[in-house]
Amino acid sequence: MTTAAETMRPPVQRAIEVCPVEVSMAVLGGAWKLSAVKYLLERTHRFGELQRRLGTVTPRTLTRVLRDLEADGIVVRTVYAEVPPRVEYSLTDLGRSLDQVVGWLDAWGDAYPRPVG
Repeated sequence: MTTAAETMRPPVQRAIEVCPVEVSMAVLGGAWKLSAVKYLLERTHRFGELQRRLGTVTPRTLTRVLRDLEADGIVVRTVYAEVPPRVEYSLTDLGRSLDQVVGWLDAWGDAYPRPVG
């Protein structure tokens, strides 16, 4: 049986040795992760739906983001045995616990001063 520490991504393992803020940044930092969580808080999405919601993210980048979030226990990927195969992404309980954090960051970003002109 593997422990959580054995399956943890190396950036997260290193961050644990520094401080909790660094753990948060290792799991959620980088382009598109928090935006993906924001939309998954609304409901379960298929890959294409999530890509359209995010806008300019490339399929390769979104795949990497979703794999990282899955490895960190934030997202669950469900594959349905259908033709063609259907894959859906949803949040785990840990992912849903980010609801307030994402809400605060969304509100802060919305209030951030915009350039005039």
